[in-house]
Formats: sequence, structure tokens, C-alpha cells
Amino acid sequence: MGLLTEGSPLSWEETKDLADHVRKHGIKQFINLYHRLKNRQGDVLKWGDEVEYVIVQFDHEKRIARASLRAPEILQVLNEKEQKDPENVKSLWRPEYGAYMIEGTPGKPYGGLLAHYNVVEANMRLRREEVQQLLQPGEALMSLTSFPRLGCPDFTNPPTKVTPAEGTTQSLFFPDDCIFPGHPRFKTLTRNIRLRRGEKVAINLPVFKDTKTPDPYIEEFPQAPAGHPEATSAAKPDHVYLDAMGFGMGCCCLQLTFQACNIDEARTLYDQLTPLCPIMLALTAASPIHRGHLTDVDCRWNVISGSVDCRTKEERGLEPLKNNKFVIPKSRYDSIDSYLSEQGEKYNDVPLIYDQAIYEELRKADIDHLLAQHIAHLFIRDSVSLFSEKVHQNDEEDSDHFENIQSTNWQTMRFKPPPPNSPIGWRVEFRPCEVQITDFENAAIVCFVVLLTRVILSYRINLIIPISKVDENMQKAQKKDAVKTEKFWFRKDITTFSSPPACTACCQSSTETKSDSECYTLLSVDEIINGKAGEFPGLIPLINNYLSGMDVDADTHCSIQQYLKLIQRRASGQLQTLAGWIRSFVQNHKDYKQDSLVSDSINYDLLTELNAIQTGEKASPELLGRSLQSRTQESIPTAVRKAAGEYT
Repeated sequence: MGLLTEGSPLSWEETKDLADHVRKHGIKQFINLYHRLKNRQGDVLKWGDEVEYVIVQFDHEKRIARASLRAPEILQVLNEKEQKDPENVKSLWRPEYGAYMIEGTPGKPYGGLLAHYNVVEANMRLRREEVQQLLQPGEALMSLTSFPRLGCPDFTNPPTKVTPAEGTTQSLFFPDDCIFPGHPRFKTLTRNIRLRRGEKVAINLPVFKDTKTPDPYIEEFPQAPAGHPEATSAAKPDHVYLDAMGFGMGCCCLQLTFQACNIDEARTLYDQLTPLCPIMLALTAASPIHRGHLTDVDCRWNVISGSVDCRTKEERGLEPLKNNKFVIPKSRYDSIDSYLSEQGEKYNDVPLIYDQAIYEELRKADIDHLLAQHIAHLFIRDSVSLFSEKVHQNDEEDSDHFENIQSTNWQTMRFKPPPPNSPIGWRVEFRPCEVQITDFENAAIVCFVVLLTRVILSYRINLIIPISKVDENMQKAQKKDAVKTEKFWFRKDITTFSSPPACTACCQSSTETKSDSECYTLLSVDEIINGKAGEFPGLIPLINNYLSGMDVDADTHCSIQQYLKLIQRRASGQLQTLAGWIRSFVQNHKDYKQDSLVSDSINYDLLTELNAIQTGEKASPELLGRSLQSRTQESIPTAVRKAAGEYT
């Protein structure tokens, strides 16, 4: 989720009063960091994944599945193991927003060996096994993007109660006791985002209109406190209303981080991967159910975006600017707003809101225009979490004030400078993917994206399209069955990096012209991934071409091909997305009443079936195909262990 600073959290008023202090010193820290490390060269490829999980408690007698709030207890045991032997742990565990959530990463980053692609899934399996040893009877660890009945009555074990008139969230649905209690960051962020905004966050998702769904669909909220009309005023007809940070940050995702060899390569990867974000969001769609309702969306992205939207009414353009500086088009959790490389500059076609004074300070410090405006854009945001022990810092050595702002700008991509006094280099984080139910699927997604970064750098391909088109694609990606039904803006000729080959006017102007169609076109996910004859080569054919020139051992080659086939078949529609599979399961359930509601019994059967699939007890040809299978289910081959010795 971001920087987990230890200490005593300040009140919102104290944090607000120190907002300029954090910005001022955060910029100084970045300037010092940049000049100390801008010429750093020669870092090797290192990369890793982050998988977030939900702990589910099954009551098989009553046929009920609940979110288990035992993550703090389990995490304490896992962290003790790490503290005793930090150099030899195979996985690292960190808290997440929900008390029912946990995040796992490899103990050490993977490197540049192709054999490492054959280790990813095995490490993911190992992570599950570590946690499963600590589970109680009836509990399961599930890599589930969204717990289907999150926010419904009695959705937790042990039971919790909402406090809509008091407390941190003041939610009608999400109890404060569901927030991870072991670190003050989570409740502090929740409280301060609500207080800064001046009201509760509000997310309205279009309800899926089935044959017996009331039209219009209007919810009633008997739990709303008397005398507090604002508690429900944001709810819209024909929508599912969500009113707490937990509905977004309580979702799980799959993220990747890459170390680049230098700052320029990091900027290139940041830009080139940006157009891929909506494509991968659509391809990994896994969350059609929210608060016990089937919705008309398949992804979590806009839910999280709304759940941390701390913009005031002035900043949202609903009232004239008086107490705030800017009208800000997006939440602090959204798609990126500008490219960082010279190749991407001409495609920054959306006006960028940034702090002019900060920009000028960065430019005077000899930081180039693109990076200066990027940082000045991040720093239009206030700090929403500050600890008393971290107020006063040494700007020559510390970077906590910079990270305070950086780590609470949750965007599709994140450009990450090296930490102070660390062997870690310039990095890029890829953040859009929804987590999948099996390790095989998650490993396939990870390996596909990592291989694509190698193709980008080796072949110097160019995927960049205007930022406005990426924004448009992000909204399309979340629609129901987007993989099958939507077409996305994508670059037509990707084979020349230094300058687009057959495109002049659109590449030299920041505004759209009639020549834009020469640069990019509308393609389906299938066409982007698998290719379109005579028009687009396809990303997987490019990866296979890259691999054909590499010395790949037979076992690793088989693993990679199994992963790529999964991506190919899901992109083509031969295999369902998890969102499509879940939607179909609910609609065909014997207890479903065609009213868009997911009852306790449906939820139990759904999660029981998914758990059986993830453990291998049941096959799922609709999700995984009949012929695809893991190459690392039994063990990591000895040859791979030897080849990947620097990791294992």
C-alpha cells in the first residue's frame, strides 16, 4: 500500500497545518536525492511481484463464508520468522488495509536469468503454504480481488458492527474494526481523507440490471443514523452505493516492480508500460460483485479511485476556488497524467495541473522539464498521514517527506527513485492488474509483463499513445466483458522507437489532428496480444520472437509457453476472465433470483468453488483450459534451482 512509517500519528488539523512543511522539505529531499543518484549506472535487472490475499472463514454446517479478521495475528508470526533470519526467508509478509488481508512478496528479487521465470509460481505456492500452516480449521487463504459480500451485514468473523455516526469511517457498511489495527497508518489515512474532503467518500457503481432487478433500483438504508441526511445523500438510483475507503483499499491486487539499469531506462519503461495498463486491467478483470450486488463493471479500479478521493468540493470543481489552489481532474488514485521520456513528451496532450512554484524550484535545481512537472504534479496533493517523529528530518539524508507525498499518489505506474543509502536502483512499479485465483494465473501475468519489458528494451519498440487515449482506455477496461466487447486505442506501428515512422502532424502537436489515426487505431485485446494480420504484430508473437534468440532450457521454455498460452487464450475469449466466470456462476446458481443480489448461500458456494480451483481439487476448463497446466506444481526443478542460485 505504500510507506509504512512507524510513530505517533498527528491529528488532521496538525497534519493540515504542516502540509506546506512536508511539501517544502519533500522537494528539497528529492532534489538532493536526484543529484546524488542521477548518474547511477549499471544496475542489473531485478524484479518482484506483490500478491495480496484475503483470509476467508468457511462455516460448512451453516454454509456461510466470512472475511476472517485474523491477519494481525498471522502476520505477527510470519514477521517473527523474518526477524530471526532475514537473509534466508523465501517470502516477505506485510500488512494491508483490511484486518482480513495480507500481502506477500518474494524474499529476494528475481534477476535477469530466464530460469527465474520458472521460479515465480513455485514461490507463490510457497507463500500460500507458509500462511496455510497458520490457519485455523475452516480458514482459507484466497487471492481474491474483492470479497463479494464486503460491507453486507455480518460479513466478518468475528462479527463487527458499523458506527455510521462516529468513529473513523462513519460508514453505513464498513466497520472500523475491519481496518488493520496493527499499524496506525491505515486508520489515520481513512480519517484524514474523510476530513480533508469535508464529507465521506462516495462511490456509485451501476448495478447489473437482470430480469427481476427493480427498475429503477433504489436502495434503502435502515442503518442510517437519524438526523444525518448526509449519510445517504450521495447514493444514486440504479447504483450500488459505497461510502468508505475500505471498499477500495480493502480490495486485493497483483503488482510488479522492476529495477532499471539507470534513470533513463526507468523513464522509458514508465512511459512504454503506461498504454499497457488498461489492457492488462481488462485482461485480469476479476471483481464484478461489490457489497453483495452484481454490478455492470468487472474491475476494482474506479472503486479504489473513489475510496481515497480526498479532493474538496472546490478541487472537484463543484464550488469556486476559495480555500484551495487547484481544480484537480482526478483522485490521487488514478491513471498517470504525463509521460517522463523525451519520446513520450509529444503525447502529453492533457493539460497537467502542477504547482508552478515547486516546478520553478525544481527547474532552478537543474531538473529537466518533464521530471520537474511530474514531481510538481504529485505535490499538488496534501499529506494525509504524518507522524510526530517524522516532522523534522535531515533533508540531505532522509526522504520520508518526499515519500509521504509520492507513496500516497497511487497511480497505474509509479516512478521510484533509489532509497537513500541503499543498493537499490531506479525502479518502476506496474500497478493495474487484478489478482487471480490461482498461482498459475498470477505467475503467467507476472512473466508476461516482465518478458514484455525485455522486448521493449531489446527491440526498442514504441507503444506510446496520447495520455487522453490511455484515460479513455482505462474507463473502457472496467466495463463488463471488456476483453470481448471493447476496442482500445493502441499504437499501429510499434517497431520504431526513436520517432514514429509514418506519422508527422500527430507526433509534433499536443492537440488532436486528422493525422492522429496514422499513429494509433482501435484494436481488441485479442488483436493487441495475439496480433492482427497485416496491421499489428501482436505482443506475444514479439515475445516469442525475442525468446527464439535466447538460450532457454527446455523446462523454462515449457513453463513460459504455458503462461503465454493462458494469456493468448484469455485475450482471444477462449478462456473466461475471472470476472466473467464469477458472473456466470452467480447467474446460474440455484438460489439466484435474477435480482442482482448475491446472497450468503451464493457467496458460500462461489468461494467454496474458487477455493477448490485454487487448491487444484477441481478443474476449471473455462478459466484455465483443458490442456494448460503448471510446470512447477510438484517442485522447482534441480537445474532451475542451480541456475537461479542467486535467488534461491
